[in-house]
Amino acid sequence: MSNLSVDHLGMIYELPNGGSVEALKDVSFDLESGRILTLLGPSGCGKTTLLNIIAGFLAPTSGSINLNDAPITGPGQDRGMVFQQGALFEWLNVADNVSFGPRMNGNEGPETDAMVQDLLETVGLGDFGQKAVYELSGGMQQRVALARCLANDPELILMDEPLGALDALTREKMQSLILELWDRTQKTIVLVTHSVEEALFLGDRLFVMAPRPGRIEREYELPFAKLGLTEDPRELKNSPEFTEKREEILSLIWEMEEQIMGHEGA
Repeated sequence: MSNLSVDHLGMIYELPNGGSVEALKDVSFDLESGRILTLLGPSGCGKTTLLNIIAGFLAPTSGSINLNDAPITGPGQDRGMVFQQGALFEWLNVADNVSFGPRMNGNEGPETDAMVQDLLETVGLGDFGQKAVYELSGGMQQRVALARCLANDPELILMDEPLGALDALTREKMQSLILELWDRTQKTIVLVTHSVEEALFLGDRLFVMAPRPGRIEREYELPFAKLGLTEDPRELKNSPEFTEKREEILSLIWEMEEQIMGHEGA
């Protein structure tokens, strides 16, 4: 299983006009195997930049990042990405989308077919393997995206606002599905979201990030992800403990936004 180590990570974007933006500064943390980390914060705090560095899509300008003691220098099969939009292949049916990664690695035949069917059953799409992607709703497409990611058996799953485009009811159902998959697979997950409630519910560890430059402002160890496996999600989200923590984090982010607006207006 994966162990992610981030050490004094920094990222500076050079601008065409000769200026620069410090997107991340001195970000350090270790993420143990089997944890689910949510990243939260106002726009411009570097959440997606950090996720893209972990994915290997970006190279940091300072610091180091390792997965299982090996440096991350580019994309790899040990990491899987789920985007806000499913990024599915429209010309392939559901089953072929899920099996794409294994087939590219030369794994075809009955075992792969059985694995794909099992994953589709897991995400609630057992009868949809032969359907075209465009026939599916947004929530169903995200289920396919999750199954496709799991088909590659990555050690670390990265999610960039995976539920941001869904309606409220579908989003809640998908949150529960993510927890079920996390519990079943014991994968390590890093998830970016703009929703405080979602970050609290899904993260057994949560970073609130601050902008200018992007950095970890506050860290929380949370019980709600594990509780969400057995308790009713709505009751859990309405509990005094959840509500208190939600208001605390909302106030923290609100203060950050006020500081940003004040700085821009100065």
